[in-house]
Amino acid sequence: MIPILGILASSGTPRTFNVDYLVVAGGGGGAFSSGFSGGGGGGAGGYRSNTFATNLATNYTVTIGAGGTRGSSGVAATAGANSVFGTITSAGGGLGGRGRTNEPGGAGGSGGGCGSIGAAGGYYLGGAGNTPSTSPSQGNNGGNGDTTLGDADAGGGGGSSAAGQNAGATTGNGGNGTSNSISGSSVTYAGGGGGGYSDPSGTYGTGGTGGGGAGGSTVTNPGTAGTANTGGGGGGAAVNATTYGGGGGSGIVILKYADTKTITIGAGLTGSTATSGSFKITTITAGTGNVSWA
Repeated sequence: MIPILGILASSGTPRTFNVDYLVVAGGGGGAFSSGFSGGGGGGAGGYRSNTFATNLATNYTVTIGAGGTRGSSGVAATAGANSVFGTITSAGGGLGGRGRTNEPGGAGGSGGGCGSIGAAGGYYLGGAGNTPSTSPSQGNNGGNGDTTLGDADAGGGGGSSAAGQNAGATTGNGGNGTSNSISGSSVTYAGGGGGGYSDPSGTYGTGGTGGGGAGGSTVTNPGTAGTANTGGGGGGAAVNATTYGGGGGSGIVILKYADTKTITIGAGLTGSTATSGSFKITTITAGTGNVSWA
């Protein structure tokens, strides 16, 4: 059998070469939970980074996952969408749950946090991270809501480096994300959204490092959206029908490869390429389509 790295193109150059990748999915939306109950923070989009054996003159699908939509009065948040590079898929972040309406945090790349059970009782469990399972893990679990009947604080969404904080004596913070230098400088991605708190005098959860949005606690303080192109989860919210949770941040795909190769970014994708030393770095921030190299 001929080793794959030894197969040559007609020009005499190797057809197979390595591409370092970062694939981050869209973050989950933060929940709004009416009444005396906070909404859970959205889970971060799945985070995957490694090396991929790539062939010349071959199309590879790239998809940038959108962030999940925010929750509002009577409307559930939604999960983030998957991001893809070739056979690598990072799962969208789980939605923030509304504990009072028996809606747990959603499973995903990182799980969404859950609201408290509230004055009327309800559900409180955060969603599972690393769903579907990958190795190494692409994310962590969302935090649980407060289980004390009548308490109002929600759990934070999970991040790629840490689980969302459980609510209890304080509202849950979003789990922290992971720093990566593939772009040429250190950037942190995939932080979870902070939990909401249903009391104007209370403290809402902070967003995790890596684009996680902060939770909200008053009529003028809705949940903050996750940062675009980080996969950050949105912050949860509560209290009044005019507030809302934060939407999840969109994902990103970054590809690093030898500067002797030339990439073609297909229609439907928004991206750019820079040169750093002996490497090219292509950053794709929106859309779906194909890339190939020559």
